[in-house]
Amino acid sequence: MKPVEANIDGLVGPTHNYAGLSFGNVASEKNALSVSNPRQAALQGLKKMKFMHALGFTQLVMPPHPRPDLRAMRALGFDDITKVPDELLQPLYSASAMWTANAATISPSADTADGKVHITPANMASKLHRTIEANVTATYLREIFPVPDFVHHLPLPSTAMFYDEGAANHMRLCKSYGEAGTEIFVYGGATARYPARQSLQASQAVARLHKLTPSRTIFLLQTAEAIDAGVFHNDVIAMSNERLFIYHEKAYENITEHKKALDEFISIVITEKELSLRDAVKTYFFNSQLVTLPSGKIMVIAPAECEENKNAKTCFEKLVSDGHVSQVHYLNLRESMRNGGGPACLRLRLSLNETELTKINGNFILNDALYETLCQWIEKHYRDRLSVVDLRDPSLAQESLEALSELHRILGIKTEML
Repeated sequence: MKPVEANIDGLVGPTHNYAGLSFGNVASEKNALSVSNPRQAALQGLKKMKFMHALGFTQLVMPPHPRPDLRAMRALGFDDITKVPDELLQPLYSASAMWTANAATISPSADTADGKVHITPANMASKLHRTIEANVTATYLREIFPVPDFVHHLPLPSTAMFYDEGAANHMRLCKSYGEAGTEIFVYGGATARYPARQSLQASQAVARLHKLTPSRTIFLLQTAEAIDAGVFHNDVIAMSNERLFIYHEKAYENITEHKKALDEFISIVITEKELSLRDAVKTYFFNSQLVTLPSGKIMVIAPAECEENKNAKTCFEKLVSDGHVSQVHYLNLRESMRNGGGPACLRLRLSLNETELTKINGNFILNDALYETLCQWIEKHYRDRLSVVDLRDPSLAQESLEALSELHRILGIKTEML
């Protein structure tokens, strides 16, 4: 069996809401305070996981985090969720851990000096509602990828110097999944409107921890123009898979410096004329998943918004006609999209060899039976309407935590974190 790509998707939590907490995320700010549908959001995400499973990929499920986060609440000096002010209540209820592209950076064993898979949970230090995720994320990842078969690092220090938002700012290019690849880390600099959320120091630290070969490690600087247009993560402006690297012409300041290292791969530049930065952010064109099918052909899994935008759809049609991808499949993920997360945001990808694949905790691997069980669990526990005002409902906390307790039993999670 040749090395394969696996995907870990975050299961949308029962407190999925539009609080508009993510400054710099255009969709999050635009839809702030509107009414969400947690049940529909979770089912949409789960349907994407089933689609990947049906294609033959190893598809894993990352559980939601406990919400409200009672540990963080107590650390802030509160012992009753009803007494927490709104500016803290909303972060404590955030379901943003659903976007597992931010969960961690993972380097496959083919790239590392010790020949092991290395995992570093992201500290998400730039946002309160996200930085409280780091410890639970690390715990879940250790449940899924047991020690000592996989190497787990601590999150980087939670300071501005080491802002780290995980694989959303990380790409890997390779001839095939099992061969040594070139890992690309993307960071931001000073901007006029929005702050950068990945630092060069963090990217360099992760590369060192993962024992990557310096000559096959690239650090790209995002343009201030892209960040200020709403490109808060690299996966809103670029996508990659094996040899193929697709990015917007306004994505990077220093890409010409790395031309020689990138020449062995296929780089496709989408111009501003073909797809404006505005439309790239609006449609999440680059937040699509590029995947290699068992046939060896590359498929795109794109947000439905791209099919509805003439320029985005034309760009995909050109990628198909030029032979770079074989087909495009559009998925409805509108509940996630309205909060600023498309197909690629919802998944954390990794390459595994045959032995490593057998070491994964099988309880987290999606199959038809688990899919049906999770659908029933969602239908039982999730509301079909949730507003920011509803976070004041004392019963929501009990509903959410009871739901997660049941899910932990379903997945065989023994670690106490509620």
